[in-house]
Amino acid sequence: MCTIKLGGNMTRFKRDFNFDDNFIETVAYNVIKYRKLNKITQEQLALDIGVSPEFIRKFESTKGSEGLSLSSLYKISIVLNTTMDKFFESIEDKE
Repeated sequence: MCTIKLGGNMTRFKRDFNFDDNFIETVAYNVIKYRKLNKITQEQLALDIGVSPEFIRKFESTKGSEGLSLSSLYKISIVLNTTMDKFFESIEDKE
């Protein structure tokens, strides 16, 4: 922890956090998981959220390295009837 002295009587402390560098891969894995649990194809999901089937295929096959907007994730959560926090849950056992 690092102490930073600011003007006046204010002192700030640099806090340590453990950020998951692979969170996008986690999101991609969970999108696949919940899509399959809901028995929805990539094509149907793409149609429902207004993107191309290729976009969904790329996102899933590259484990998220193609990226996904917050707006798209929100729409996916609605279509899959899944709260957005579920997409960020840790992956216990990758298949």
